[in-house]
Order: sequence, then structure tokens, then C-alpha cells
Amino acid sequence: MTAQTAIPPGIDLLEEINRLRKEKNAVILAHYYQTPDLQDLADFVGDSLELSRKAAETDADVIAFCGVKFMAETAKILSPDKIVVLPDMEAGCSLEDSCPPEKFKAFREAHPDHLALTYINCSTEVKALSDIIVTSSSAETILQQIPKDQKIIFGPDRHLGGYLSRKFNREMLLWPGVCIVHEAFSEKELLKLKAQHPGAPVAAHPECPPTIIDHADYVGSTSGILNFAKSFDGDTLIVATEPHIIHQMEKALPEKNFIGAPGADGNCSCNICPYMALNTMEKLYLCLRDLEPRIEIEESLRLAAKKSLDKMLEMASGTVGKGDLGDR
Repeated sequence: MTAQTAIPPGIDLLEEINRLRKEKNAVILAHYYQTPDLQDLADFVGDSLELSRKAAETDADVIAFCGVKFMAETAKILSPDKIVVLPDMEAGCSLEDSCPPEKFKAFREAHPDHLALTYINCSTEVKALSDIIVTSSSAETILQQIPKDQKIIFGPDRHLGGYLSRKFNREMLLWPGVCIVHEAFSEKELLKLKAQHPGAPVAAHPECPPTIIDHADYVGSTSGILNFAKSFDGDTLIVATEPHIIHQMEKALPEKNFIGAPGADGNCSCNICPYMALNTMEKLYLCLRDLEPRIEIEESLRLAAKKSLDKMLEMASGTVGKGDLGDR
């Protein structure tokens, strides 16, 4: 840590973050995959698009996004006049990394008769190259509005694309990206866990591979999984997504038991997102204090990316509630 970014010794981080949020007129957003301390101090906790839309509706001058870079970029796309800061600019995403804009552009050009239906977990540049952005909540609604004879490219998550393809019997060209968190779940260990908790349902994110989805009683976005947790019968739920969402489940339903689906050796921490883990209380304090690092997007690029987001919101409206446009 440099002299410019050093934190004064003995500082009360929570007190200082609360002071700075008032001083800077900032709204603090925390994704469900953030650690409980960040979730508990945030003004809003949720999925990234939901958070970005809520922040856009506030009169805040600053958005501090405790999430990953593509999420903060989405907030900037929707709130160009606000300062958007990210506690750690290295907080990326394996799905975004898997889909470099220049390669995606070449892929599109090789298939000019295909419509690009692109998952929101991608860079601003890839959004700008896409026709329609989807979230894991809105994807089904949007896909059903696309004519059956329209050829489709789906990226960057091949598991989400494959899930949609199987469910709706739609052939799609799938970009080969995966989420390293959801890819880490083990079918063998999940079956062991189910045997230890007979009757316990499994809720899984569609970024999981088919070997996990096939054992799920509910498949949906992060916010959808949270809603399922609040409504399922029984006292135990196995959760196949990043385990920090369990914090919200335990707060809402302390009388129930929530178990994170296991990784390959049954007890590894490989299902914790390493990118989300880069954000900390210390880094949030510093980014509010210094208003750095900032998300900056060139205006023509922002407008091109916003076009595909607007198309999603237009097609999803009426059947997907504002609070259920979950991305993750």
C-alpha cells in the first residue's frame, strides 16, 4: 500500500465509510456474492442490474459498487453523470475474460446471419457488439420472443446457453466461456450431500454445468434462488451458487438450514468467487475517500452498449419484475 493510499492507524472503518458516504453523497451497492460485512453496510444488496437500476434512481453523486468490474461498468452505462468507483479494479470475471472483444467481433462477422444474444457478464465492448443483453432471469422471456428460424449466438456462458438450448429446444452457437465458481461444483460430492440430507431440495444457478443442473429442484438467478429459499417447504436447502448469498438467506430465515453445494474435495473454498473477494472494507474506504479507481466509458461506446441493454429491458418488461432482473 503506497503512502497515498495508506489507512491511518486505529481508524474505525465502518464509522469512516458512513461519514464518507454522507460527505460524498454516495450510494453503496453490494452484490450477493460479497462478504457479509460489505453486504451489511450497503444501501442496496442484490443482483448487479437490479443494483445499477436502483442507483440510477437515487440522487447520489457517487456510486460505490462492491462487485466486479462489468457490474460497475453497467452502473456507469445507466448513470453516466454519476461518479462510479470500484474498490478494486482487478475484480474481474472469468466469463468476461473468456470473451475478448476482438475475438467476439470476429466471431460475429463469421456468422452475419446470427443474432447475438449476450449474457450481461461481459465487457462494455462486448455489450456494444451485441444485439440483446440478457440476464439469467430475463433470458427465457427474451428467447421465447425471438422467431424460431432466427439463428442465435449465445455468449459468453456456455452452461447458461446450453441450459436455455435444452429447455427450449433451440439450437444456438455457444461461446465456450464458463464461470469458474459454478464450474467448480462436484456432482459426486453433491450426491453425497443429498444422501446426508434426504428430501432437501437443491437450488442451482444456470451457470452450473448440466451435471449439477440435472439434480436441481429449482434453477434460477441469484435473486430467484433467494426467493425460492423464502418459499420452499422443509427446513434444509442445498445452494449451488456462490455461498455468500447464504448470508441473506440466514438473515431472512434464521430457523432454516442452508448448505452450500461442495467443490471437488467436498470442503474446498473453490466455490467462493476470487474476484468478488478482492473487495474489502479497507478498499471501500479508500475508494470513497479518494473517489478512485473510477469507471470511465467513452460516450459513443456507452451509447452502443446501452442500446443492447435497453433492448433487453424493453423485451423483458411486462413479464419480469423490476426487482427480478437478476444477472447472477
